[in-house]
Amino acid sequence: MPNLRDIKRKIKSIKSTQKITGAMKMVSAAKLKKSQERMEAAKPYALKIKDLARNISKRVNPEAHPFIEKKKDVKSICVLAIASDRGLCGAFNSNVLKKTLQFIDMHKDKEVKVVCVGKSLYFALRRRKVNIIKEYITLLGHVTYDDAVTMGNHIMDQFLESNVDEIYIISNEFKSVIYHVPEVIKVLPVSKDVSNESYVDYLYEPSADILLKEIMPRYLNFIIYGKLLQSVAGEHGARMAAMDNATRNAGEMIDRFLLQYNKVRQSSITKEILDIVNGAEALR
Repeated sequence: MPNLRDIKRKIKSIKSTQKITGAMKMVSAAKLKKSQERMEAAKPYALKIKDLARNISKRVNPEAHPFIEKKKDVKSICVLAIASDRGLCGAFNSNVLKKTLQFIDMHKDKEVKVVCVGKSLYFALRRRKVNIIKEYITLLGHVTYDDAVTMGNHIMDQFLESNVDEIYIISNEFKSVIYHVPEVIKVLPVSKDVSNESYVDYLYEPSADILLKEIMPRYLNFIIYGKLLQSVAGEHGARMAAMDNATRNAGEMIDRFLLQYNKVRQSSITKEILDIVNGAEALR
């Protein structure tokens, strides 16, 4: 049976951990609110530029523009996989890792090149010998539009130079504070599927061909920016939930050890009383 000193040491250690997890929960809650505000502020522009890019793509010759030309023989694919630099956020990073590995496994007949965002995801993919052509592992949740432009320019160059035939993004879609779904979206070439979509005949100045060349880089950059903002908000939400669970679990462990401590203490007191009684009986 453990002695009282060992149990007290365990209780003290768990209480220290509980203070840390509680503080991390509060920090993540504060950061989550700011991240959500940035994400919501960017959403209207992201939706509009997506609609504009698809609308223009319907009015141009697809064979004249690599952004909308669907290649018959796809040999190489670029995947932008977005996770976080830090852990302690539940299954947030592992979900993106699993989705990325599943995607690679589904496209064994093609060359899959990965642009990785997030330190934990990068090291996990590197251990599995995944073809990583670029990594961004120092953002630490401080995402700016310039970061998205840097990533977008690199991916766009790969696409325009015919190093890759398609571009996908794998990230956690922010559904709610505690609910994030890993998703795969195709960003290039732009889909021209017009089913169930409203078609508005705009007049463009300059021409749609010239405008498409200017719009597409902005379209790609802002799609990436929106996914980065969703990932940051999702990371803080996941960490807040994970630290809340850890804090509650620590409290339950403390209660169990306190109960054990009281039982051991009670047993020790009872033993001492019996020793005194037995000693008094022996003196008679």
